[in-house]
Amino acid sequence: MPVPQDRCPECGHPLYESRFDTTFRLTDGTERICLDLAGGLCQACTQLYVDPDVVDLLDLRRGRCIFAIESDTVLLRRASRLAD
Repeated sequence: MPVPQDRCPECGHPLYESRFDTTFRLTDGTERICLDLAGGLCQACTQLYVDPDVVDLLDLRRGRCIFAIESDTVLLRRASRLAD
């Protein structure tokens, strides 16, 4: 899987690359939750960028990300490294 680009295509700010728990709203009004999704977040634009192949694989092409938060798996890994 290609690594997300390191800069936002809209504003040029660096992307914060991590794994995110997300909610996508589909065109029929339903919502789909995706957990532990790799992506890059532009903190300036508040836009999440996900590999287009992953978007296709999850059938989210016509969806819009309406919520993203850093995955608790990332936070737990960080906490365990700090505890060591």
